[in-house]
Amino acid sequence: MRWLMVLLVGVGWALAQRPVEIPFWHTAGPPGQEPLEEIIRDFNSRQRDYRIVPSFVGDYREGGLKLLAALRSGGAPALFHAEISFLGRMVQDNVAQPLDEYLGNLPGDFYPGFLETGKLRGRTYGLPIGLSIPVFFYNADQFAAKGLGVPRSWNDVVTAAQRLTTRAAKGYTVSSDIYSFVVMVMSRGGSIVDSQGRPDFTNPKVVETLEFLQDMVRKNIAQSRNIAEAQFSVADFLRTKTFMGVAPITLWPLIENRAPIPFRLGVAAVPRTEGGKVPLAGGTLVVLRGASEQQARGAVAFWRFAMEPANIAKWVKATYYMPMRRAAQPLLEDFYKEDPRRRVAFSQVEHADVWLQDPEFTIWYSFLEDALERALKGNANARQVLEEAQRRASSVERR
Repeated sequence: MRWLMVLLVGVGWALAQRPVEIPFWHTAGPPGQEPLEEIIRDFNSRQRDYRIVPSFVGDYREGGLKLLAALRSGGAPALFHAEISFLGRMVQDNVAQPLDEYLGNLPGDFYPGFLETGKLRGRTYGLPIGLSIPVFFYNADQFAAKGLGVPRSWNDVVTAAQRLTTRAAKGYTVSSDIYSFVVMVMSRGGSIVDSQGRPDFTNPKVVETLEFLQDMVRKNIAQSRNIAEAQFSVADFLRTKTFMGVAPITLWPLIENRAPIPFRLGVAAVPRTEGGKVPLAGGTLVVLRGASEQQARGAVAFWRFAMEPANIAKWVKATYYMPMRRAAQPLLEDFYKEDPRRRVAFSQVEHADVWLQDPEFTIWYSFLEDALERALKGNANARQVLEEAQRRASSVERR
């Protein structure tokens, strides 16, 4: 009998020492997948309380769809890597768990606004892990050949596009996806949402922006691409079929890793008007309802580990995401010295602001993208298509 009691105690002790497993669905594809999973392995090996179990579930949109399906049918993870514009929907649907009670005292050197991307209604639901801002990419060889300087305003972009356009190539790439459009609107001092975070597509700045882009397409100095043609936008640029465009800085390492670039790549700050902003986008860790208290604590512990300066530096060098804390900057000095263009994105940090947090975004963004495509590819009246998109979005908000 005594040996049985000893055995039971031993089994109980072993179970008590087993780390809490935290299934984690992440959306960090190449080049971020390898460094993220390396950080996870380091975290798992350096402590015995928790074990993060990662699974890659596609990009932000694919991951969001898989999560919604899992929430309906069962099998959702404890921890999810969500795009920050999806966080509002998760909070509204009571899917995300508030984390303030687990955070404790955080280092005081996080850059202004970065932690706000994970907050709604004054509570922390997301732990930002990969935030990016857009940059202006251009063909530096063609600019030099035409004697063009780096555009400082959107009128400069038009002038450059006129000079660069030929029979075989267009000066600028206009993308009708919502992110690219928001970049343009915010840089001109506008917003596609009002002060309450609701759709505001008929705001004069929004209409003015779409008309501006449509005018470039009509003048035949810009190539219009929709979200389904995103890969062609990159191909056009690399094959010198277009010479300028705006994209998240995280596209940069993907471009350079795909194939040798046949020209000098120019990287500049996004042109802005006075008061203009650049959108802060990216991913955040979300603990789902149904996760245990220990899993929530483990998720926060993992995030704090990922936010250590050495891990931030490793993550930034692979992905070109923004460094979350000032303490990581000394570890990135050599990275910036190797290529001074890498400082360009960070130079915009004081002008960065969260791009979208409306819970209904996952429904109404398609209305806006449809309006953009109709105006930019179908030459429909810009104001009219935006008014129609506004009516459709407002009907969703009123439900």
